Amino acid sequence: MVKIAILGGSGYTAVELLKILLRHPQAEVVAVTSRQDDTPLVAELHPVLTGRIALRCEPFNPDGLAARGVQCAFGCLPHGVSMTTLPALLERGVRVIDLSADYRLRDPNVYAQWYGESHEDLAHLAQAVYGLPEIYGDEVATAPLVANPGCYPQTAILGLAPLAAGRSIDLKSIIVDSKSGISGAGRTPKLTTHFPECNENFAAYAVGNHRHTPEIEQALADLAGEAVEVIFTPHLVPMDRGIFSTIYVTPHRPMTQAQLTELYREYYRNAPFVRVVDHLPATKHTTGTNFLDIAVRVVRDRVLVLACEDNLIRGASGVAVQNFNRMYGFDERTGLFG
Repeated sequence: MVKIAILGGSGYTAVELLKILLRHPQAEVVAVTSRQDDTPLVAELHPVLTGRIALRCEPFNPDGLAARGVQCAFGCLPHGVSMTTLPALLERGVRVIDLSADYRLRDPNVYAQWYGESHEDLAHLAQAVYGLPEIYGDEVATAPLVANPGCYPQTAILGLAPLAAGRSIDLKSIIVDSKSGISGAGRTPKLTTHFPECNENFAAYAVGNHRHTPEIEQALADLAGEAVEVIFTPHLVPMDRGIFSTIYVTPHRPMTQAQLTELYREYYRNAPFVRVVDHLPATKHTTGTNFLDIAVRVVRDRVLVLACEDNLIRGASGVAVQNFNRMYGFDERTGLFG
């Protein structure tokens, strides 16, 4: 059994992690930390866990966690907080899966440009592995620090990976049009996610400057071996959860839908959580699962990739457990079915 701590236990990603880890046969959650002033029971914060966990939230104490034998910590902290909190665990030999954005971008200058602050943990940033198992799985297996990928980027990166890896498309004219449910904005109340503001409404946001743009470009550039340019436009949809991305690219040569589908199925033949489907995918097909569904179409000589996922599971907590399984040599699917 691997002893686990969850840092930042009050949010949506934390409760989804707990749901998965409590049924994981090789995981034992021994601590849940919170930055709140009081120390509520975890089940008080998340009533869905009533009767399943008796732990009480506690302040973050790296010495105490290490002394209790914590081997792996899942960081569910905001960006900016992670990079000032996680080093204390890493220095004590605890492996970390960080669900914030702090360690996703390798270049600290790019991080500063897009997040508006300097990176304060350059030593561990250099060690971090981007935690997209289908692409970086071998590196994840031995990593002390895994930077869990963002929810939007997974649909874009995995939606384009077979084409980028084969340099089969124009890498300077990629358009990613994405929609997300409200839970993607987190549990902290804010005006834009207030019910009267978002219900019966549909809106784009962060047009041209969303922070997931460099994350998408970084991974696609790794695959292609050259720079990639993406126009990424996110939208907020009045539903609880789910992400749907429609991706538009120009191929270098004509390809049929059948050829593309075969290309994708071959590329993902060993990826248990990527489903290349013939039908048009929909968010309800992936709700509550760790699957990412992809379909490809050809329209007027352009390739359209349609990709969807549950933003809280595949987009965050589920893929974090995929990474955990790789790090500790378990079957990648452990805890993620059922």
